[in-house]
Amino acid sequence: MPHSTDPYEDDDLDDLPDTHPPQPVRYAEQALLGALLLDPHRLSDVTGIAADAFSTAAHAALFAAISTLPPPDPVEHAKSTDWLNQVLATGRERARGLTASYLHTLIQVCPWPRHAPAYARMVEAERARRRLQSAAEHLVQTVHDTSVPHPVQTVLAKADAVAAVVDDIASRFPPRAGVLPRTAAPPPATAPDYAEAVEEEQLLLATATAHPADIESVRWLLPDDFHLPLHAGLWQCLTALGRRHEPVDPVTVLWEAQQRGLLDDGSEPGEVLRMLANPAGSVEHWGERALQRSLLATADYTGRRIEAYAGDPANTPFQLVVGARRSLADIGAVRTRWQHATGTVPTPRPRPAATTRAGPPTTTAAHTARAARATR
Repeated sequence: MPHSTDPYEDDDLDDLPDTHPPQPVRYAEQALLGALLLDPHRLSDVTGIAADAFSTAAHAALFAAISTLPPPDPVEHAKSTDWLNQVLATGRERARGLTASYLHTLIQVCPWPRHAPAYARMVEAERARRRLQSAAEHLVQTVHDTSVPHPVQTVLAKADAVAAVVDDIASRFPPRAGVLPRTAAPPPATAPDYAEAVEEEQLLLATATAHPADIESVRWLLPDDFHLPLHAGLWQCLTALGRRHEPVDPVTVLWEAQQRGLLDDGSEPGEVLRMLANPAGSVEHWGERALQRSLLATADYTGRRIEAYAGDPANTPFQLVVGARRSLADIGAVRTRWQHATGTVPTPRPRPAATTRAGPPTTTAAHTARAARATR
């Protein structure tokens, strides 16, 4: 079978055989490397990325070689391949599959070397998407890791790691209007300990019915923290009766549930009465258990939603920032209630320092205009 003559389909450097067509970022990487091989002095125009920004080991090795070797004299470079040979030799130390023909292919497929900053911006944007996707995956994995001794603290630390990645992406890419991701959110997942969660919620409701004065101590618990809609509704009944200073017992709670239409789903009144008549333990204990499950479930859903955003290449870096921050806000809300429940003092998360973006430097004109408007 004859080989393709399309230079964009040079597969000599594939790390592993792959039947999938290359993604657009592959061509952006090739164009950037070709520009730097043709005009090495353009490396000074490319900021904000490093070798780990590239999607293949071969491309990363080439960029590292270009970045570390002294640039050649432009006149000499136009007449000699000595510097290209040095790049090839250095790159082969990290990627043995590099060939001289591939370097010439990269030069050939670069449309315009002067567009190197734009190509670098594309590479940086794709790396941002990969970083966010990886951080979200680690968050979800941690939620489901039953070997973690302190699940809440560990999950919140992973959530902070996701937020740090989001902050870094935001510092590298300017905001734009109308940037909400259009990626469909994943459906909520069923808790792996569903039966245990339902049983503990029943104990919470029964214990709160037996000791209604203790409901005030768990004001941080919300109906959304319950797995079953019936349980969430019964909790609303309990809190409503308490606010109105009305008697609280299984019968009064059942009557309130009927008034709210909670029995319309087919729930048997006798079953509700039996559930509310078996208290055990303390309201605060069961409430904290319910809140912990709610926090972990929120973290799981947040992580999977951010994974979905980052897995959609149609989303721009700032769309990822907006979508991820909105998702992380859900964890922040539950986290605040958890801190109230457990009496823990939050540790401020450090904000990242400003980073240099790939591309041409920003002019001061826009900053001056904003400052002038602010003083009016």
